[in-house]
Amino acid sequence: MPYIFEDFALDGNRRELRRGDELVAVEPQVFDLLQYLIRNRDRVVSKDDLIEEIWQGRIVSDATLASRINAARNALRDNGVDQRLIRTMLRRGIRFVGNVQEDGGTEAVAPPSLTLPDRPSIAVLPFANMSGDPEQDYFADGMVEDIITGLSHVRWLFVIARNSSFTYKGRAVDVKQVGRELGVRYVLEGSVRKVGNRVRITGQLIDAEDGSHLWAERYDRDLTDVFAVQDEITISVVAAIEPNLRRAEIERVKRKRPDNLDAYDFLLRALPDVYTFMPPGAAKGLPLLERALAIEPSYALAHGFAAWAYQTLFIRGGMDGADRVKALHHAHAAIELGQGDAMALALAGFTIGLVEHNRGLAEQAFAQALALSASCVFVYAFGCVPVAYGGDAARAIEWGERAMRLSPLDTMSCIPQGIIGFGNFLLGRHEDAVAAGRRAVELNPGFSILHGWLTAPLVRLGRLDEAKASAARLMALDMHFSIGRWSAAVGIAPGIMGDLTDAMQTAGLPE
Repeated sequence: MPYIFEDFALDGNRRELRRGDELVAVEPQVFDLLQYLIRNRDRVVSKDDLIEEIWQGRIVSDATLASRINAARNALRDNGVDQRLIRTMLRRGIRFVGNVQEDGGTEAVAPPSLTLPDRPSIAVLPFANMSGDPEQDYFADGMVEDIITGLSHVRWLFVIARNSSFTYKGRAVDVKQVGRELGVRYVLEGSVRKVGNRVRITGQLIDAEDGSHLWAERYDRDLTDVFAVQDEITISVVAAIEPNLRRAEIERVKRKRPDNLDAYDFLLRALPDVYTFMPPGAAKGLPLLERALAIEPSYALAHGFAAWAYQTLFIRGGMDGADRVKALHHAHAAIELGQGDAMALALAGFTIGLVEHNRGLAEQAFAQALALSASCVFVYAFGCVPVAYGGDAARAIEWGERAMRLSPLDTMSCIPQGIIGFGNFLLGRHEDAVAAGRRAVELNPGFSILHGWLTAPLVRLGRLDEAKASAARLMALDMHFSIGRWSAAVGIAPGIMGDLTDAMQTAGLPE
């Protein structure tokens, strides 16, 4: 429906501005600016708001911004002196102050806000086609449809269907308004620009409640195979969004009252402790996971994280057999209950492969997780460990590198980075092994086994002082560590054990 004010009508669907029966010529950018101001007439719009909404965050000079505002005023027969409709608020921004009605007579009333679902919710808006070629819409639309499909495979996400998201196509929108109208907490928006045989895709994830940006990325690719590029970018975007949403949800649930928590909230509260990869954190997080399971016994993802936490207690907390039994109980429960949950299957496969040494079942869990969600970074980030311990160094490195490409800034990146180092040690590439191992330690210096993975290649390079220092850090973090107990617990393949044992012993680690 058009916005009616004075003798003007602005129609967002037709992208027309009329004065009476006369069509007013307005540049697309100026039209978007006008529409944004009118839709947000209940507040002052800042310079940053305009740059983010109209120019998608690109650098814009003050002169360009001023010229577009003047053009908007001119289109409405307003000016900077009278400021009849567009008023400048000193040091704050601008605001549309005209009396606006919709549909030729009814005062505009915002549609009622939908209640947010009981899990994280997201809408993926149509990506703007910045190519200036309407025929490229198919590429942008196909990208968005693939991302919506990819996100829908993330079991803990509530994803708005394509038909609802695409009602915003061609419209300049306020993400807060989108959040209210669709009942979502997060909005993903972006753009596609194709020039010759190159394409640039940008995306940004926004909290629809306060408008804050949670993630933004730009992808530049050669457009040799349209569908291959779409698949690659879809997987990358979905993999990047998942950890960023997880972090945002953890921060959100910290603000909730303790007496108003559900199973999902308890799981989120447990994650920062479980993600330390060490026994004290696992011991602190497990009671929260158990409370989640008490509320929802069939919660596959809670079983998956509990399996991981008990695995941590077993391998780095004294190797108590009871912790091993509990780890496997939760891992098998995650498989049984999580046939449609890629992350739960990945965590279960990791635990079963590492603690039960049943690498066949672990591989099945990983394969099923990837069939559900090709962007499930947990498969590669965690699965690379039992793969490496089984002696397949090349595949372990490949999985570790894939995990780092999909989610380079995730909290768990220290694991694939460390395994890249460990795999290079197994292949005799000791300089590469040390470089990767050091990066892993920098990511999480409190994770004990990272120092063990770094110790071995340092020995082979003859850097014994550094190797001994690394071994000492491992022992300071895990006083129970011995080479034999560790290798038996995680099932190190006999074919790689000899060289590994010799290098670790040389650095002073107990046999």
